[in-house]
This record gives sequence, C-alpha cells and structure tokens, in this order.
Amino acid sequence: MKTLAGFFGLDRNASRERRMRLRLDIAGTAVYAIGDVHGCLSELVALEREITADAVALPGRKLIIMLGDYIDRGPEPCQVIEHLMAPPPEGFERVCLTGNHEVAMLDYLDGRLSLLDWMLMGAQATLLSYGIDHDRLGQVHQSSRRVDEAVRSAIPASHVAFLRSLPIMVEAERYVFVHAGIRPELELDQQSDDDLIYIRSAFYESPHPLTKYVVHGHTPVLDAGMQRGRINIDTGCFYSGRLTSLRIFRDKGSYLSNRPG
Repeated sequence: MKTLAGFFGLDRNASRERRMRLRLDIAGTAVYAIGDVHGCLSELVALEREITADAVALPGRKLIIMLGDYIDRGPEPCQVIEHLMAPPPEGFERVCLTGNHEVAMLDYLDGRLSLLDWMLMGAQATLLSYGIDHDRLGQVHQSSRRVDEAVRSAIPASHVAFLRSLPIMVEAERYVFVHAGIRPELELDQQSDDDLIYIRSAFYESPHPLTKYVVHGHTPVLDAGMQRGRINIDTGCFYSGRLTSLRIFRDKGSYLSNRPG
C-alpha cells in the first residue's frame, strides 16, 4: 500500500543528504541526554536548571545531548529552536541530534512531503508558533500551492539552516545516542538515517544483542528506564508535562526531571 507521500507523488528520501554521525570521547565527561521536547520550552528551561544544579558538584567537562523532536505537538516549537540555537547553559557544551519531526519539517519545506502528512504529525502547533494560522491561510488563498508558499516563506532561513545541520547519532565507547534506536544486527556505520529516527519494533523486538547501550527517545513511556541495553528517556513531555534527562558520569547513570521527585 502506498503511503500518503507516495500517493501525492512525494518522496521523503529524494535528494536527502545523509546526516552526520559523530564519535565522541566522553571519558571523564558528565553527559546529560535529554528526551523529546516537542515544543515544551518552559519544561526544557526548568530541566536545564536541574541539570545545572546537579552538575555543580561534578568535575570536568559537561555535555548536553539533545535527542531530537524539538517541534510539533507542544505550544512553542519555534521558541524551542531559538533556545537551542543560542548558547547552552554556562559551563556546558551541547549537541543537538535530529529527530523524525525535524526531518519531516524539512521534507515538507523541500517539497518531499505534503502539508497534510506533516499536519498529521502535529505540525499545527509548529505553524502557530511561527504565527501561521493554517485554517485562515486556506480560507484566504483557496489554493494549496499558495498556502505552501506562505508557510515556507514564514520559516526563518536561520531555523532551516540549523535543522539541516543537525547530526543524527553520537557514538561513544560504550554508548550510542540517537533519536529512535538502531537495527541491532547491523554495524553502526550501516544504519540508515530513516531507521535511526523512525525505528520501533525492529529495535525493541530484535533478539540480536546490543554491543553498546543505546540512549534514545521517540517512543513515549511512563517512566524512563533501561531494558536489555535500551535506555528510553522520552516521557511524553507534550502531554505529561515531564521532560527527562539521563546523566551518565563515570559509567553510572541517573535520571533527572523538570519535576523533581
């Protein structure tokens, strides 16, 4: 069966460049991975305060790794992107990975995905955060082409450039940080971009053992936790109000939240 994108003659993979994959040495580094934000700026700022307070007692380098899905669904996607484009908290470095929602937004802007497909993923909230009333646009223009032109012209070029620049994976000696997961039976350099941002059952249900801990989001869970080397920290912030971070320091993990306790 064709997808909606295929039905409308759009191809998500057409001319899409392979995303960067980073290798980092995190020995002696306090790493804070943050799950799916989905437009929840106040929760992200609150979690950063918890992280900053937690890191005071820790020596050495501090690194925040964002796991993608900054836009759609929640109230302030545009403002979340602005926040992530600004410097990280003082004393920290920050790496922002791409999620499937950022890729979908770019696929729409580049004409590989219909606005209908993107809207089904929660894009209404993103459009509103950029000052775009989709329903009103449809009434004014009564032409999908004109609506697309208006939407695309309203997204700042700096935001588009930021989204295009995002790497898709961070690999460390014992950890992999990625939005959705991996195919355990494949080497990391053989993973497709689509699997890294969309995969679910083939990651969770595979009997193949993992060679590294995989820190990921994408599939909301009630509480962050680890199952067979898979560490899911997406606690569904846009509906739960709870944004979660995993701290890894000296090979030990602990969880922080914007809602302590």
